[in-house]
Amino acid sequence: MSGTKKESHWIPLADLMTVLMVIFLFMSISYMALVEKRQKEQNQIFKDYQESKVTLYNELNAAFKKDFKKWDLKLDNDLSIKFTNPQVLFGTGSSEITSHFQTILTDFLPKYLSVVLQEKYKDKIAEIRIEGHTDTKPIALSGDPYIDNMKLSQDRGRNVLAFLRSQNCFNNLRSTEKERLQYWLTANGLSYGRTVDKDYKISFDTKQPVDNDKSRRVEFRIVTTSEAIINKALKNIDEK
Repeated sequence: MSGTKKESHWIPLADLMTVLMVIFLFMSISYMALVEKRQKEQNQIFKDYQESKVTLYNELNAAFKKDFKKWDLKLDNDLSIKFTNPQVLFGTGSSEITSHFQTILTDFLPKYLSVVLQEKYKDKIAEIRIEGHTDTKPIALSGDPYIDNMKLSQDRGRNVLAFLRSQNCFNNLRSTEKERLQYWLTANGLSYGRTVDKDYKISFDTKQPVDNDKSRRVEFRIVTTSEAIINKALKNIDEK
């Protein structure tokens, strides 16, 4: 009789342990599936970002493949297009766009806008910077050559932006496209803070001698929405 009671006591306990193990197993499987799903989502975020950069680069390269040599253009992997012939951009110490550069910009801008304003890039671009860069030679204005060159580079970047806004390729855009460009576009002057070496690499990074001729340039630089993409990926990680 006592043996029967003992057996009836342990059978329910064994059943309970089995049920708990099954529940734990299902919880583990569900958690692993959730982790795997979020990892795939995170990987897809970075994949989409990288593919967008590659696609943008390839489309810019295709749009200007006949113009790189003719206009002294250089397209870098950071999605910047550099106008590298200072003699055709501005006069020495001047922020006025030369007639030659105006002619180049008149052809360049419609092609450039036709690439960046595609709907597929609407959420991929955060900013388009028109950057003015000078060499290290001082300008006798305030006595601080860096600040003097800063003003010169800012004026040059602003004048290129103003020229863009005066063109039919801008004025004939739909209102939504104009708004998008006005949200994206900035005019930046960097003085000689980012001079380049003979290979157009930033001399501060390479520690190579500054090439003053190559450093005097104008760049159209695309900044992608990488910060938003990274924040989205980090949010997914935090939710794991």
